[in-house]
Amino acid sequence: MARAGVTVERLARAGAELADEVGFDKVTASAVARRFDVTVASLYSHVANAHDLRVRVALLALAELADRVSDAVSGRAGKDALVAFADAYRAYAREHPGRYAATRMRLDTETALRSAGPRHSAMARAILRGYGVPEEEQTHAVRLLGSTFHGFVSLEATGGFEHSGESETSWRRTLDALDVALRHWPTPAPPA
Repeated sequence: MARAGVTVERLARAGAELADEVGFDKVTASAVARRFDVTVASLYSHVANAHDLRVRVALLALAELADRVSDAVSGRAGKDALVAFADAYRAYAREHPGRYAATRMRLDTETALRSAGPRHSAMARAILRGYGVPEEEQTHAVRLLGSTFHGFVSLEATGGFEHSGESETSWRRTLDALDVALRHWPTPAPPA
């Protein structure tokens, strides 16, 4: 029987909070069960297993990040939208390191399609349309943005820039460089 007050949503939120405190890799069913003062077995009346719990944390984090980015880019275009998107992404990673790590979890195709992941892609593509990046090139440009944002915030989070001083100027230069790259997106060569 399900314990009063324990819901799938509350379990996912507790898992997300735990991820921010101790790291996403340390989110376990037993750790979340302790937060509710229930047994692990009773947790499984709400989630299938520990993997299911972690997926739910990832889905929650993806939705939170999509909402934050959406609010940030609303009414903006061009470089303003790019910077707002990137800054929202970076701020979320800094404020919620465990949840951010959860957004990087590999999801099966069906789960990924029903997650907020497609919203992230749609927002990035909207920014790219503002730059005039051709539709057939947008996948490549989305990958450029995602890998740049993720690489920077991941290195920053693990202290990768501490030896060389503050990283804010580097972040701004990175966004300036992305703006230039997107404004001058290369035209694909015709097939040989």
